[in-house]
Amino acid sequence: MPQESSAAQPSGTQLDSWLGSYAERTAGMRTSEIRALFSVASRPEVVSLAGGMPNLDALPLNVVAELNRDLVLESGDTALQYCSGQGIVKLREQILDVMRLEGIEAHPDDVVVTTGSQQAIDLVTRVFINPGDVIIAEGPSYVGALGVFSQYQAEVVHIQMDADGIVPELLEEKLENLKQAGKPVKLLYTVPNFHNPAGVTLSLERRPRILEIAKRYGVLVLEDNPYGLLGFDQEPMPALRSMDEDGVVYLGSFSKTFAPGYRVGWAVAPHAVREKLVIASEATILSPSAYSQMAVSSYLENADWKAQIQSFRNMYQGRRDAMIQALSDRLPQLSWNVPNGGFYVWVTLPEGLDSKAMLPRAVTQRVAYVPGTGFYSDDNGHRNMRLSFCYPTPERIAEGIRRLSNVISGEMDLIEIFGSSSSPASRTRGVQSPTPDLF
Repeated sequence: MPQESSAAQPSGTQLDSWLGSYAERTAGMRTSEIRALFSVASRPEVVSLAGGMPNLDALPLNVVAELNRDLVLESGDTALQYCSGQGIVKLREQILDVMRLEGIEAHPDDVVVTTGSQQAIDLVTRVFINPGDVIIAEGPSYVGALGVFSQYQAEVVHIQMDADGIVPELLEEKLENLKQAGKPVKLLYTVPNFHNPAGVTLSLERRPRILEIAKRYGVLVLEDNPYGLLGFDQEPMPALRSMDEDGVVYLGSFSKTFAPGYRVGWAVAPHAVREKLVIASEATILSPSAYSQMAVSSYLENADWKAQIQSFRNMYQGRRDAMIQALSDRLPQLSWNVPNGGFYVWVTLPEGLDSKAMLPRAVTQRVAYVPGTGFYSDDNGHRNMRLSFCYPTPERIAEGIRRLSNVISGEMDLIEIFGSSSSPASRTRGVQSPTPDLF
């Protein structure tokens, strides 16, 4: 009798019979530390300082409801239909008005509407990255981007930041070292304004210098800017894209300045790159949601969206102040940045503490944060944590920091008695895959 070829049989396990059939790129897929937190952090008894969810209390939902009602009654046959893979022209024209606040002048044809800026990160990575290609990313960096880079099998090399963002001299040194090692860099990924998670902003003086270095080494800059209009007491900074149209792909989103539920973002790219992004998007989702685009367009046309952004800025500034005050009162032994916009405070713990190891004890005390390890592609971040001030009320923030101070005090007492309990061998390595709920 003919024998069945063993090569045709997938090599699996009792838990997953298809284990041997997955693509190699799935090796980079791991459960997000943030997603793993969500079921716990969403409990009402837990003060979550973890999630980067916008607080929609300041959004006039009655106005939004009326606009959506009119949209369905007046244009439902269009809004509920397929649309162009590049996005609706009217919204792309309105996006130009939004970007002009940061000095960007473009044409509607330069804009590709995406399902949130997360899809835009995926599209750019898919178009440019082969397995093993190098991407420079700030250290720490946005976990959602790191997850995408990992799944496309890129090698992520972190570049150090200080209070003014990427240090140009360190970037140039890193690029030269990689070039000499025969490892040219494809992309420089940066969140230049109110960085997620570090909270810092790339200074105006450094921006042209970063662009000059990237251009000299033939590196495309991927500028991810969801927070740029959410500065507390300053006007928006000029975008990197406003200084270099050919060397920058700019990513924007309405998730932080309007509402994340619509999942509307965009990319602005040089013409040839834009064409490839549209083709890649059509292959993935056919077209972005016409309804979401028309709803956002109606909001931009009929509501005072600039005043609404100012309302968000005022609310988030008050919550930032509440967090900084609580940290100063309760945890003076820690260090942290004071962000001038955005959603996040980046905290450094005393020597010997491990934010990832400490997290289960924090959750037991009904407070949640994100360990710093999730924001690196290497083994860094164990002494860091990201605290989000965007969603809880100032009172809840103060209570959360109080609970966190009890946890840290207990950890410090244990270290004093027994020494550090953190062990490099016990640390989990690997990039975490993204989850849209909490960024």
